[in-house]
Amino acid sequence: MSTKEEMKRLDYTLPYNKYVDPEVMKEEREKIFYKNWIMVGHTSQVEKVGDFFTFDLVGEPIIVTRGKDEELHAFYNICPHRGAIVERTEQGNKKILQCIYHGWTFHLDGKVNRTPNFKTNDIEKPSCMTPIRLEVHQSMIFVNLNQDAPAFETDYESFLNNINEYTFLSSLKKVRENRRIVQANWKSIIDNYLECDHCQIAHPSFSKAFDLTKYSITPCDNFSYQCTTASDEEEGPGARFYWVWPNTMISIYPGTGNMTTSHIIPVDEKSSLAIYRYYFADENLTEDEEDLIKFVDQVREEDFELVELLQSGLHSRACGRGVYSPTEHGLKHFHQLVTKAMQS
Repeated sequence: MSTKEEMKRLDYTLPYNKYVDPEVMKEEREKIFYKNWIMVGHTSQVEKVGDFFTFDLVGEPIIVTRGKDEELHAFYNICPHRGAIVERTEQGNKKILQCIYHGWTFHLDGKVNRTPNFKTNDIEKPSCMTPIRLEVHQSMIFVNLNQDAPAFETDYESFLNNINEYTFLSSLKKVRENRRIVQANWKSIIDNYLECDHCQIAHPSFSKAFDLTKYSITPCDNFSYQCTTASDEEEGPGARFYWVWPNTMISIYPGTGNMTTSHIIPVDEKSSLAIYRYYFADENLTEDEEDLIKFVDQVREEDFELVELLQSGLHSRACGRGVYSPTEHGLKHFHQLVTKAMQS
C-alpha cells in the first residue's frame, strides 16, 4: 500500500493547532462555554437561605445563591452600576450582598436593595444584577449564559434517563474539593478521559482494580459513558464514568453511594483549571470511602502527568494531527461535537 493510500484509510483527530492557538481558544469560549449548559456546583453547597458560592466560567464571574424565597438563583457577579465584582469570596452565607466600590447592596435574588449615591428615586437606575439561567438535576446545578438555549432536559434527555438509575444521587453531599492548574489545553484533558487505551500502561492500580477486558465506551447524543466491572466480581454493579458535553466528568464507583465530578475550565490555550469534587451520603467518611478518594486522586495525577507531557509536544512540526485507534469512538464523538459547535 502506498503512503497516500494509507493516509486515506487513516481516521484523523482534530488538528493539533486547535490545542495551541489562542484565537481558537477565544472562539471556543464564545461558541462552546457561553452557549451550553455547564455544571457549576451542587445543591449541598447552598442548602440554607443566604448560602452562596461563586464560580468563574472562563472569565465570566457568576454567583449562585439560596434566596429568601428558598429558591436557587444565578446571576453575573457584577455590579450593574460600574461593573465591579460584588462578592469576592468563594462561598459563605449572607443576608445581603454588597459591592465595596460605591456601597450598592443587593438581595439574594440579585435585585437592587440600596444605592447610596442615588439620593432620589426619580433617577433611573438598574434594578438588578444580570440573571443567568439555572437548572437543577439530581442535585447538580447547571447554568447557561445563553438565554435562548433549549432547556437542559431537552438537550440532555437521554443523559438524565441514563443517570436516573442511580437513585441515591440526590441524597449525596459535597464533602471535599480539590483544585489544580493543569498545563494542558482543556480538550487534551477531555481527550484523555474519553479513551482507555492508555490505562494498562499508565494506571496500574486502575487496571488491577477493574477488568479492562469488559471495558466499554458508549457515545450518545451529547454525552458518553464508560463501563467496567471490578476485577474480583463475576457479576454485579461496576464503575460508570460519564462525560457530559462540553467539560464535565461524573464518576460513580461500586460500594456505598458516591459520586466524583471533574470540571475542566480553560485558563488559556495551554492551561486549564481542574476542579474535582467528592460526594457521599455522610460527611464522616468511612475508611473505604477515604481509600476511594486516594485511589481516584492517584489516577487523576497519573492522567495530569500524561496530558502535560502531551501538551508539550503539540506545537511540534513532527505531525499536524493524531490518528484514532479502533476503540477511540468516545474521543471521536467529542471531536465531532467540538467541530459542529465551532461551525455554528
